[in-house]
Amino acid sequence: MLYGIAAATTALLLSAVLAGLLRVPALRLGLVERRQRQRRVPLSGGLAVVLTTCLVAIAGDRWGYAPLGDGVGALLPAAGALAGLGLIADVWRLKARFLVLGTAVAAAVVVPYGDTGPWAGALAVAWITFVALAFRSLDHADGVAGTVGVVTAFGAAACAALEVLDGVAVLLSVLAAALTGFLMHNWPPARVALGACGSLFAGFLLAAAAVTVRAGGGAGEGAGVLFALTAVAAADAVLVAVARRLAGRPLLRGGPDHLAHRLRRLGLTPQGAVVLLGAAAFAGVVVGTLVHTGWAGPRAVWWVAGGALAVVLGLLRVPVYGPPRARGSAYDASRARAARRDPRMYGPRRQSESLGVRPGSGDRRVGRDESAQVNGFLRVRNG
Repeated sequence: MLYGIAAATTALLLSAVLAGLLRVPALRLGLVERRQRQRRVPLSGGLAVVLTTCLVAIAGDRWGYAPLGDGVGALLPAAGALAGLGLIADVWRLKARFLVLGTAVAAAVVVPYGDTGPWAGALAVAWITFVALAFRSLDHADGVAGTVGVVTAFGAAACAALEVLDGVAVLLSVLAAALTGFLMHNWPPARVALGACGSLFAGFLLAAAAVTVRAGGGAGEGAGVLFALTAVAAADAVLVAVARRLAGRPLLRGGPDHLAHRLRRLGLTPQGAVVLLGAAAFAGVVVGTLVHTGWAGPRAVWWVAGGALAVVLGLLRVPVYGPPRARGSAYDASRARAARRDPRMYGPRRQSESLGVRPGSGDRRVGRDESAQVNGFLRVRNG
């Protein structure tokens, strides 16, 4: 117990220090994300969280202070490999389909098929991939991904401890402490952000650890517990997907249409939006933990699902995309396309038409007079 507390304290301090030290190199290398148009936020926080979690967990296991045991298995190596893929995406703007494929491959490596079976294992791979990408989507605003990640990590660690999976509990506790240290720099207004590196790492580790804890239990109850533990991330992903589908926008195109953006539109401050989403994540985690331990029935998960559905339907009514283009703009665009196809029909107007003078009624004299006036005006302006 004392060793776990010491490991968590070390992770918190190390993550806070690394997030601050890596900020300047990230700014110089251009590893930044623009938020609120004028503010550049370095994406060095994710690398600090990944390095801290891996270093503290491996050191504790090697020195025997906080042994991970056999329960972790390929969990930490797969998460580290996915973090490397996310770092590549942060530096070179990797396409989203490569991130989806890499996350699915990493999830397929860590799922315990012996406990879940082939069909439930395939569903677990899809769920881990979905949650990891949803956590990446949560990094759209200051403090959101870190706060939700800390709350979820503590809930999943409690479930692992109750199942006597001490290695998984220690790993999740270290992750929660590392995210807490990162939040010292990410609380609004943020000085660093997770980026794809840190958000994919945290989301994958949380989802895969939760699947490991629930493996071997009932399929229906296990699905409910997994959803309750990650309800906020799932609601944000569903909200964005439905909103973009209804608006006819590409699914992978970014926009101010996430949970925190819509809460800001309703008048909440950035700090207030983070606190509200953290409270919602805490409520879901509490329900999931109670159902996992048997202190609450599986029907309690329906309250979380109903609340998430109500939030999604309510926030869909908040306008975030702006008014549609006017009809005249569409007409001008179609006219320009027609002009490129047939310049003779939609070519530039004649000089007589632009001056409002009929041909043959002194148009040459008008042109000379206007040219003289323009030349005189230019001479006066130019001295």
